[in-house]
Amino acid sequence: MKLKNRFKYALTLFMVGAFFINLHAAETSTSTASVASSSSSSSSSGKSSIGVGMGQTFLFGDFRETGDDSITFDLLYSYNASRTFDLLLTGHYTQHELRGKQTQLLGFSSSIKSRVFNFDSFSPYVLGGLGFYRPKVTRQVGVNNFQESEGKYTFGFNFGAGVDLELNDSYTIGLMASYHNPFKVKQDRMGSVRGSYSKLLVTLMRAF
Repeated sequence: MKLKNRFKYALTLFMVGAFFINLHAAETSTSTASVASSSSSSSSSGKSSIGVGMGQTFLFGDFRETGDDSITFDLLYSYNASRTFDLLLTGHYTQHELRGKQTQLLGFSSSIKSRVFNFDSFSPYVLGGLGFYRPKVTRQVGVNNFQESEGKYTFGFNFGAGVDLELNDSYTIGLMASYHNPFKVKQDRMGSVRGSYSKLLVTLMRAF
C-alpha cells in the first residue's frame, strides 16, 4: 500500500511539473518565435514517424513474484502535432519466467509527449497518458502445480521521460524511460492480478 501511494504521489508531482514546464515553454516560444522558426527539428509539425525500442523491462509488485526482468522490444508511432507536443503510440509484449512461474504483459498505450526545450538537434521530453493492458500470470499453487490466470483487458496509466537526438530529416535516436501501471484484474478462480513495470529503451524512429 505504501508503494502504491508513493507512485500516486510521484504521478501527481509529474503532472504538476509537466504543466509548469509547458507553461514556461509556451511563454518562451512566444518571445523567441523568430529563433524557433529556424530550428529544423521543432518546426516541422504534421510529421509522422514509426520506429522500434529495445531495452529492459523491470517488474514491480505481484508481477515480480511470477517473473524476472527481461529484454524487451516495443513498436512505436509518433505524430508531431506542434513544436512542443507529439502523440506517441506504443505496443509491446513481453514474457517473463521465474522457476516455472510466468508473467505475460501485453500493452497498447497512448501518450502526450512534451518537449521541455530544443537545443540544436537535442531535445529532452516528458510524457504521460493512458492505455489498455492484458497482464497474465502463472502462479505456483502446490509443490508441482501451477495455475494460469484469465487473460482480461484492463485500463491503466503510464508516464516517463527521455531524450531525442535528430540525426537528419529522416532518422532520430533516443533514450526513453517509462512506467506502466495496469489497473487490477479480478479473477474468478484465483486472486486478482495486479502489478506494474517500467521500461528503459533505446529508440530509433524513421520519419515519413
